[in-house]
Amino acid sequence: MPEAVLRFEDKEIALPTEVGSEGEIAVDIGRLRAETGLITLDRGFANTAETRSAVSYIDGEKGILRYRGYPIEQLADRCSFLEVAYLLQYGELPTKAELEAYEESITRHTLLREDMKHLFEAFPHDAHPMQILASATSALATYYPDALDPLDEEAIDISSRRLIAKVPTMVAWSYKYRMGQPYVYPRNDLEYSSRFLHMMFSVPSEEYVPNEVIARALNVLFILHADHGQNCSASAVRLVGSGQANIFSSIAAGIHALSGPLHGGANQAVLEMLEDIVASGGDVSKTVARAKDKNDPFRLMGFGHRVYKNFDPRAQLIKKIAEDVLGQLGRHDPLLDVAMELEQVALSDDYFIERRLYPNVDFYSGIIYRAMGFPTDMFTVLFAIGRLPGWLSQWREQATDPKAMIFRPRQVYVGANARDVTPIDQRG
Repeated sequence: MPEAVLRFEDKEIALPTEVGSEGEIAVDIGRLRAETGLITLDRGFANTAETRSAVSYIDGEKGILRYRGYPIEQLADRCSFLEVAYLLQYGELPTKAELEAYEESITRHTLLREDMKHLFEAFPHDAHPMQILASATSALATYYPDALDPLDEEAIDISSRRLIAKVPTMVAWSYKYRMGQPYVYPRNDLEYSSRFLHMMFSVPSEEYVPNEVIARALNVLFILHADHGQNCSASAVRLVGSGQANIFSSIAAGIHALSGPLHGGANQAVLEMLEDIVASGGDVSKTVARAKDKNDPFRLMGFGHRVYKNFDPRAQLIKKIAEDVLGQLGRHDPLLDVAMELEQVALSDDYFIERRLYPNVDFYSGIIYRAMGFPTDMFTVLFAIGRLPGWLSQWREQATDPKAMIFRPRQVYVGANARDVTPIDQRG
């Protein structure tokens, strides 16, 4: 590859370049400060690659998302969530025998220690599920001190499987505590999504059979959320892990990062926006006008994406799932009508077209979760269950990278210059 040349004052430096497997070219600035005294300023790391990663590929201009080379559309149509979890962590889709062994190993770890109930019961009943999940995930490190070494591949593997197995149980138990209902233990004869639905919505007094259409839809939603490159939460997981913190602490950091409304919390914000539109009469034109008004702080949630400058491929799949789920349940949701009307505006209005503001993955997911019976403040928790394999894969990739370094970004200091301390009795 040719080198990039940077000139600054009387200095010139040739910077090596590196090309990715999809042709993206990166300039290696590792020697920049040592040879020129310069550092780079890139707010939000919008154009900075900290690492080389083989987990997922995104082309925002073309609307492409692939996990380990496989198109998201094919994975969502042909695979189970645990197949995708295996793919993300180990690099290849499992054989039938490998998948059966992996599923069995996950099933072995679905139970929680009984005394973890006291942890959930220590929180207020109205505590946000994301904060409970982050706390419970971090607490798992205290139960498994034998598997915390980030340099031990066997420890990493067992901890990863424990997390994938136990996080749905922790989510369901925190929900049951809040609802004042008995805890439901995992039924290991059910597949992953059905087992989670059973723990969430069954009660001892009557039989509960998970709806196959709902379970399949949840399986696809988990797959669509499973990884998305170096996003905010994945970067948080990697950052914490770069200091060789244990995998439970690193994943808890990712959960906290995901909880923000600009990241995973956006699906909750979309539903709240749609509810406000319906409550005010369902006039979409007023909402669109507010979104266009540069003097109005209102923001149209669920449109646009930091990476995608085309249609988010996940959003197209989720729209179809929303129609299937509502059709199966026989429900007419006015929020879906408003959402589809907003989508048509975005696809036909020059304001949105010029700015490439298309519906993203958060736009329809909240409607589906609501139809399934999940409370609004649990939407981001469901996102976390899906994203977990991606976080684990990103963490493991970094932990086994011989060139990995502890994250230590620089800064452009803009504070006070050097000054002396005035004795306290002389400060006016």
